[in-house]
Amino acid sequence: MEIDLVENIKNGVSVEFLQKKDIKQHPYKKTLKKAGFKADQDSVCFLYAKDILVCGIEQNTQESIRTATASALKALKNSNAAAANFEVNKKNIQAIVEGLILGGYEFTRYKSKKQKAKLKNIYLRCDEITQLAEAFENAVIVAEATCFTRDIVNTAPDDMHPETLAKLAKNLAKENGLECNILNEKALKKERCEAMLAVGRASRHGSKLIHLAYKPKNAKKRIALVGKGLTYDSGGLSLKPATSMVTMKMDKAGACAVLGIIKAVSELKLDVEVHAFVGAVENMIGGDAYKPDDVLISRKGDTIEVRNTDAEGRLVLADVLDYAQDTVKNPDYLFDFATLTGACMVALGQYTTGVMGHSSRLKHSISKAASTAGELTAPLPFNKYLKRQLKSEIADICNISNKPYGGAITAGLFLDNFIKEENKEKWLHFDIAGSAYTESPWDVNVHGATGAGVRFMTQFLQSLK
Repeated sequence: MEIDLVENIKNGVSVEFLQKKDIKQHPYKKTLKKAGFKADQDSVCFLYAKDILVCGIEQNTQESIRTATASALKALKNSNAAAANFEVNKKNIQAIVEGLILGGYEFTRYKSKKQKAKLKNIYLRCDEITQLAEAFENAVIVAEATCFTRDIVNTAPDDMHPETLAKLAKNLAKENGLECNILNEKALKKERCEAMLAVGRASRHGSKLIHLAYKPKNAKKRIALVGKGLTYDSGGLSLKPATSMVTMKMDKAGACAVLGIIKAVSELKLDVEVHAFVGAVENMIGGDAYKPDDVLISRKGDTIEVRNTDAEGRLVLADVLDYAQDTVKNPDYLFDFATLTGACMVALGQYTTGVMGHSSRLKHSISKAASTAGELTAPLPFNKYLKRQLKSEIADICNISNKPYGGAITAGLFLDNFIKEENKEKWLHFDIAGSAYTESPWDVNVHGATGAGVRFMTQFLQSLK
């Protein structure tokens, strides 16, 4: 499906957005009434004789138009239409492009018979192409980076393990002119990343620490991004139930997000320096698996009592965060992305990313960027009483809380233990456990990975001055 920005050329089905209050003024209001069309959000009505598809929107906002566009595309793909056109302007072009690309996303790698839709061309009609060309290109870059992220997350664990993820990162670096450094297990041992190495010990795939860097001249800011890259999580010896292991290919979504973000930033040519760090590990079982009751020594030097091997992502992130802070001295911002806890879904539901950190101002800036980008975020508050629940009687810290409450926050507080004092106000932790993957379509998300984090972080980086 090709999407082109054109200057007032009508070709194929015309797509219109309509609010309830506007039905009475529509030239085919009688036909719409007979069809029972009430302009409810995301509802559609084909006026076949006129080659028009009418889509209901609750309000004339980016959010309403984005989801309605996705619904319109689904209806078009199920029709006999070979082409369709949308009228765009500077207010709605980003929403329409995202609705088309994200809502039209399909992951068909493992389908032996791929269905071919008749819809081949989408035309975005405007009065003056030069005024919208940049906005169009930028929207396409961000949407395609989100789909790039989705593709990696959706890839089966036997095809996307630490070694193949490292190879993918190398290819991305080559294509986008990024610096690339990959640490194998020998290098990780030299770096004293014993917590990370313990998690991957039982896997036949060696663990990797991936570092990509985008360094434009005269960069205004330096950003360090860290992603949890559990290419598969069985739970280790604290084995997950069988039903919970299904979809655990998505436990690498944080890593995939930071790769998607640096892809978008480099293609947008933003004047910010971005470093993406990925801890790529597979958590498996076997005679060499790390165990509950083990005490691990982190790269920072703190000892960690293991009481649950399914709380493994935080062990990987502890070492990667420490490595990132030593590699990128004095960053302006430090962000980590991780499918860290099911508790975050209990707290916020499956659609919302949990945001944790010490700076209220930074959390507010992220919330603003997320709202603009069309992603949902919500802050979860730290407090000293929950921090006490990570106390260990035999080590410096325990990898799980001693109480079954506030699990998302205690996981964030565990990571906080590995943030240097000078970076505390610059750091935020994003728990994308709920928002990164869905088995029920919502908004512009189809079954599978959503690409959570790519759009709102790119929006935030674009807003930096």
